[in-house]
Amino acid sequence: MLSSSEKNRYQKHLLLPQIGLEGQLKLKNAKVLVIGAGGLGCPVLLYLSAAGIGKIGILDADSVDMTNLQRQVLYKVEDIGNPKANTAASHLAKMNDTIEYDAVKQNLRPENAETFIKNYDIIVDCTDNFTARYLINDYCVKLNKPFVYGAIHQFEGQVSVFNFKDANGNLGPTYRCLFPEQPSDLDISNCATIGVLGILPGMLGMYQANEVIKMITGIGTILNGQLLMIDLLENTSQKIKVKRKKNAEELIFPAGEKTSQYIENQEFNQEMTVQELFEKIKKEEDIFILDVRNLNEYETCRIAGSVLIPMSNIPTNIKHIPKDKTVVIYCHHGFRSASVIEYLSQNHGFVNLQNLTGGINAWANEIDETMAIY
Repeated sequence: MLSSSEKNRYQKHLLLPQIGLEGQLKLKNAKVLVIGAGGLGCPVLLYLSAAGIGKIGILDADSVDMTNLQRQVLYKVEDIGNPKANTAASHLAKMNDTIEYDAVKQNLRPENAETFIKNYDIIVDCTDNFTARYLINDYCVKLNKPFVYGAIHQFEGQVSVFNFKDANGNLGPTYRCLFPEQPSDLDISNCATIGVLGILPGMLGMYQANEVIKMITGIGTILNGQLLMIDLLENTSQKIKVKRKKNAEELIFPAGEKTSQYIENQEFNQEMTVQELFEKIKKEEDIFILDVRNLNEYETCRIAGSVLIPMSNIPTNIKHIPKDKTVVIYCHHGFRSASVIEYLSQNHGFVNLQNLTGGINAWANEIDETMAIY
């Protein structure tokens, strides 16, 4: 039942014949997991909280950074350095304290994905990497859960609903029906490297929240078997149809697909703090410092003595990366460098790589306060 306070809060929903009291009760009893509390996650969380979803899970291992504030509208300057999941839950609870929030400071990993996903009705993909997205898809297919997909690129975005069972019991396409194979992270650009219009994830996130509300209340037309593509620069949109493949269940968890980005591998994927690197430089130890950012980032600021090989150029420059000494790899925050380490260790046998924790952003904040921060 809805309390008198809840009836007052949601009166505009109750006035809609498509939702009404029955629909609002469905929202109250629903459990939604939002994976990623960044650009897409912020508007999804805001609008699902405002709509009265009963339980919302928030899964994100990242912390708030100054560069997030351009588009991640849940956060404030005073939140910088704090965990996104917990910070988001704290702010949302002030807006709607009737909702149960489960904030977890973790990334989705093969070893925890089933545990998290099985406890929710609908999964919302607000991630920014393909490894997590394929993991979401595969466990949603395994556990018979629908998930709402969203992706952004500069001025363009995509939204769809995958693995959705319609009123007739028919299952819609999975993410692998549209994109069967996971690309290499080295082939992928994200907003950290190419930029994104701040408004874009806001709009796409609201589309995602809209699909969640429609699925729960059983109203409208779901983006099931349809990929909606939006271009804010040209003010255009289009839909393409996607069909479920007959062997959709067989496509999940393909043999040989790498998920090591989410599995700690002490042999191949060690971390080095900025303080540790600073000490090694002072002692003039024989190390190779590799910068995998783009040229414009390198020209803005860099660690003295580092060698620039942009992430996209790594596959054609393997011979320039030594195997006989420690190689410290860094980028802006440590995500691209982690992908480069995975690629080099898995495909070229490197066992001497260390990822600079926090990237050059941490170096600027903790070692060289005169360095430009972007």
